[in-house]
Amino acid sequence: MSIPDGAISFPIFGEDFYINPPSAFSLGPLTIHWYGVIIATGFLLAVLYCTRRSKQFGIDPDSLYDVIIWGLPIGLICARAYYVIFYFDLFRGKPFIDYIAIWNGGLAFYGGLIGAAATLIVYCRIKKLPFLPFMDIVSLGFMIGQAIGRWGNFMNREAYGYETDLPWRMGLTYGGATTYVHPTFLYESVWNLIGFLLIHRYSKKHRKFDGEIFLMYLGWYGLGRVWIEGLRTDSLYFFNTGIRVSQLLAGVCAVAAAGILIYVRFIKKPDSADMYVNKLNKMEEK
Repeated sequence: MSIPDGAISFPIFGEDFYINPPSAFSLGPLTIHWYGVIIATGFLLAVLYCTRRSKQFGIDPDSLYDVIIWGLPIGLICARAYYVIFYFDLFRGKPFIDYIAIWNGGLAFYGGLIGAAATLIVYCRIKKLPFLPFMDIVSLGFMIGQAIGRWGNFMNREAYGYETDLPWRMGLTYGGATTYVHPTFLYESVWNLIGFLLIHRYSKKHRKFDGEIFLMYLGWYGLGRVWIEGLRTDSLYFFNTGIRVSQLLAGVCAVAAAGILIYVRFIKKPDSADMYVNKLNKMEEK
């Protein structure tokens, strides 16, 4: 549920601390939504990071740009389609514009991930490029985008959790009444920021095989999403069941990623010389 005009408070900063940022602003005849601005900012910073580090994974920046050009619109379409499918009752009988109004919120991350991964698979097959090194660098970009993008939920007063009396609770005031809830958007933003810092540092010196960073990302993100999703009040469910879609997928991803990481890292014991970037560098030295 979104409360676009509700005042926001954080009692931890004092009982009189209130903010009421607008969900949009006008630029001439245009109405620009902060949700879109924040998502775009996260995306641009992720792209800058990925292009800066792409060669460390053996990926040419031009190839990365090609993937972004195709993957961004396809990922957005899939993210919205995923959301609409599992929230179809909210859209039944509505005009077509409501189905595509992503500026009002309503993007499902897993739908976007599926769309982006499918685009990358097709691109790599056509160009005869390795898939896993791409996913390694893109995963780090995902964490940047998610850490920043969740603040778009803050501007829309959405993606919050159940009522709570914890010291860091967030207050939403609407119609003269204030409800204190878990700021789950903040939990996920901080979780992704911490994960990015840890995995970024690890990827600099300790990476052992292609796909390792992608698996670490899936494990970290999945672990956090399992408990954060359990606190939210706006979860997508498997149609008429009580099973939360994102919580189930996150749990499966976290367990699968951890299992594969342990198997490859400690049982197969890969040689870092076999990574794509190291093979590429060795060929260029000859």
